Amino acid sequence: MFKFGLEKLLEDKELLEELKSKKVALLAHPASVNQELKHSIDLCFENGIELSACFGPQHGMKGEKQDNMIESDDYKDPKYKIPIFSLYGEHRKPTPEMMSTFDVILVDLQDVGNRIYTYIATLVYIMDACEKADKQVVVLDRPNPAGRMIEGLTLNMSYETFVGAVPTPMRNGVTLGELALWYKSHKNYKQNLKVIACEKYNMNDEVWPNQLSWVNPSPNLPRLSGILSYAGTVLIEGATLSEGRGTTIPLELFGAPDIDGEKVVKKMYSLNESWLKGCVLRPCYFEPTFQKHKHSLCSGFQIHVDHPKYNSQLFSPFRLISLAFKAVSLLYSDYNLWNQPPYEYEKKLMPIDILSGSSILRDWVDDKGAETGDLESILLNDEACWFNESKEFYLY
Repeated sequence: MFKFGLEKLLEDKELLEELKSKKVALLAHPASVNQELKHSIDLCFENGIELSACFGPQHGMKGEKQDNMIESDDYKDPKYKIPIFSLYGEHRKPTPEMMSTFDVILVDLQDVGNRIYTYIATLVYIMDACEKADKQVVVLDRPNPAGRMIEGLTLNMSYETFVGAVPTPMRNGVTLGELALWYKSHKNYKQNLKVIACEKYNMNDEVWPNQLSWVNPSPNLPRLSGILSYAGTVLIEGATLSEGRGTTIPLELFGAPDIDGEKVVKKMYSLNESWLKGCVLRPCYFEPTFQKHKHSLCSGFQIHVDHPKYNSQLFSPFRLISLAFKAVSLLYSDYNLWNQPPYEYEKKLMPIDILSGSSILRDWVDDKGAETGDLESILLNDEACWFNESKEFYLY
């Protein structure tokens, strides 16, 4: 029977007794639940771990912030009367005052297997601080709903930001626990890191175990289909086009008022059909109610991974959206494609560059003579290098 790392912790009587003798903090969000949908903060107290503090990542400990770059404040939990520190507000790295509240921190975050997802930055910032302060980190592992597939450009650390803190490809193919093990090795840390793995989880066979409910880890990823497309559609945040924020299917759409979705899809197939395998592109119209192109009718397409043609081994969302950008650039030669800074606390670097990992993607799109093979060779090298570097830390 499948079990979360959280559930394994609560079965480990020896570890529970050890934790009861220490000051323990919890880094969590709304998706930090067991299979009965009870939250980890409640489960800790119910099992004798009287938490000294909690930490919340982007979107807040309660997941109340519905948009990007909406900060959360510190507050006192009304039920347990302990401090809840925000790591997406005045501080994104824990302060010495915050660090003084615990000896051990439990990290129970549902990740989505994507480099730019800010929970990765929050994890590594916690690990950095705990290494300096000689504190223990215990990662309660959870499945990666994007699966083992690796795709995308590796982050050039000259472009390091809160939406890109580690040199991995966009889609990293690891769980948060596996990433923590890799990061400890990558940084040559001596810290006391423990990863409590999921039980009965075969990452190659099932992306998200069938019996599990889905609690969205951030407001604009309400569906598993959005997570599968996310390694590509998140790039649209760096463009003037809409990724569907403000609709009921965010991060499954691509479009704008001044393009023709059917023409874009046709152009994509003419450029490189192999990059579009494993899914179905449906030309469509949509009207965002907020964010980019609010109340404007957009033409574009929806990525369907809820179709018999979906194939997890062939579906390549990073390549797909890269090709969509290229098609728009070629069809509309003077199109104002790229958003300008600031974006996610970065005031100089182009948003598309910090999302994709460098200027490589933007330069390739803007170069009218560049072909898909030029980008493909870079992608294949980055993906192979990361696989060879990360595979020794696989737990499943």
